[in-house]
Amino acid sequence: MPALVPSDDPQIMGVVNVTPDSFSDGGEFSSHAAAIDHGRKLAVDGANIVDVGGESTRPGAESVSAEDEIARVLPVIEALVKDGIKVSVDTSKPEVMEAAVAAGACMINDIYALRRPGALATVARMDVPVCLMHMQGTPATMQNAPSYEDIGREIREFLQSRINACCLAGVDRERIVIDPGFGFGKTRQHNHTLITQLGWFTEIGVPVLIGVSRKKFVRSLSPVASRQTLDEVSALLALMAVEQGARFVRVHNVDVTRKFLGQAYGLVPAQRSPVN
Repeated sequence: MPALVPSDDPQIMGVVNVTPDSFSDGGEFSSHAAAIDHGRKLAVDGANIVDVGGESTRPGAESVSAEDEIARVLPVIEALVKDGIKVSVDTSKPEVMEAAVAAGACMINDIYALRRPGALATVARMDVPVCLMHMQGTPATMQNAPSYEDIGREIREFLQSRINACCLAGVDRERIVIDPGFGFGKTRQHNHTLITQLGWFTEIGVPVLIGVSRKKFVRSLSPVASRQTLDEVSALLALMAVEQGARFVRVHNVDVTRKFLGQAYGLVPAQRSPVN
């Protein structure tokens, strides 16, 4: 994926939720202007990619129509791409994928791992990188008593099966990223176990993305309930994941994350100048 991952450095993916009800920042960036400004700030802070989503995937979240989702994300994607910012789209709907890629998005980030009708064929046809995530259940049901016999093995088998399905459908293996799905159908203990097993996922042979930023189990590790402390704990977990081989970290606070990763990996400080 030379266009998406230009170096061996950890890749920071900044989150832009164009939604009224996301778990961490619901409503903060629900207007197009606010979302665009926030995406530009994330890029200035050092995000390699800005991940734009128009549907909340928090526990208990209800789905929105493809039309509403497109209306939320398309103006944001178009504006950020026009500024030269790399954008991924956080969606599981084929219609949104197509609209977003047509608008310039360079990656699909799908919590359903292309299991929804038409999604796999759509991505194979568009030939763009895709992140396949593990989730037990759906956002509306995933935290209703999730259970596993062997969480690491089960998630690895699921992700391997989705990679195989993608390759059979014509998706280039070099364009596939995997995500074990922290917080998506996992208890706090499940998440803690996964943190210690991340190295096993890198053995699958495709880049690994992790998203732990500001999630409920991270809050349980935060000694102080402030957002700054939560972001620092999230950044520390991102660093631990990178040290185990994760290539992408999806975060809300790019500035703090880059400082943590920069100290360990010598990342060049973010360019503090306007994007456009």
